[in-house]
Amino acid sequence: MVLTERELNRAAMARQMLVAREAVGVEDAVRRVVAVQAQHAASPYVALFNRVAGFDPAELDRAFAEQRVVKASLLRMTLHAVCADEHAHFRAVMMPATATARFAQSFAAGGLTAETSRVLAAELLQFASEPRTGAELEAWLGERLGTDAAAQVWWAMRSSAHLLHAPTGGPWSFGQRPVFVAAPWAEVLDAEKATEVLVRRYLQGFGPASVADIAQFAKITRSRVKVAISALSGELEELKGPGGVTLYDVPGAPRPAGDLPVPPRLMAMWDSVLLAYDDRGRVVPPEYKAAVTRTNGDVLPTLLVDGYVAGVWRGVESGIEAAAFQHLPDDVWQGLAAEARALSEMLRERDPKLYRSYDRWWNDVPVVETRVLATG
Repeated sequence: MVLTERELNRAAMARQMLVAREAVGVEDAVRRVVAVQAQHAASPYVALFNRVAGFDPAELDRAFAEQRVVKASLLRMTLHAVCADEHAHFRAVMMPATATARFAQSFAAGGLTAETSRVLAAELLQFASEPRTGAELEAWLGERLGTDAAAQVWWAMRSSAHLLHAPTGGPWSFGQRPVFVAAPWAEVLDAEKATEVLVRRYLQGFGPASVADIAQFAKITRSRVKVAISALSGELEELKGPGGVTLYDVPGAPRPAGDLPVPPRLMAMWDSVLLAYDDRGRVVPPEYKAAVTRTNGDVLPTLLVDGYVAGVWRGVESGIEAAAFQHLPDDVWQGLAAEARALSEMLRERDPKLYRSYDRWWNDVPVVETRVLATG
């Protein structure tokens, strides 16, 4: 089977619950998304608002507080929210990345070898059996290694030790200064088997996809992905995409027609669907890629129109302001305004000027038309 670009877009929209909001709990929604980007504390809430019918942010608060959904450095070594029972597998996929020269140099600054760093990590996790601030953990390391080395070793431990971010309250469960706690479950140490789990889960949430797409999603080597796909060969379908690229998928997953209607949405900053592919043109038109993904790696909150990025948005004093990169029909603006009114209700109780610290990018996006869509 040869799939068109629009069919691939519609598959992503359907699997990411962006064709219609679905009546599922937050844990099921997080599992469906695979891993919810959580670089900004509010983004998991906006991501689920876009996907879950009648989304109640308090339900996500409770899931974080009860560790049914957890936040940690995972895919691409960035912060993600995942279901607790998937954390150890996703973490195991990323652990080989902590064997790089940069990590080795950071541990060496404290006089640590690979073996002694593992012993120290176990001791640090014991200290972090209750929530600790980064400053407390760095000071704990300083007492053992000397203050000159503590900052470098803490940088490496923050990603390599089996730590979660602990909820601290506030509007989005996590504040600007992270607090850490040891994960209460055992690690999965077999990175190869864990990669098979990740590949299967990725294809369920984002497929059909290529080896390059999967490798980009996790920031692992393509050779590791190929080994996992080979191990899963009896479970996967092999398809063709535009240009004859080989794609893989799980049988029975949604692959709608390219003309399936997709409603407008106000997507979260760093929304996972914008970052899931090597060729981001599946969701982000190439001419808008530079506007949406900034040179420092920030991925802006976007307008999704007909399944594709068509602009950006931000919270302002008067409500939600949207900047379109192209002329949009009146009915699309009406749909975006309805979304903005619903989102504003959630933000009003928590943080109306969401993403305010990123306003610096607003003046250099390629705006065709700007509108304030909802009043505060």
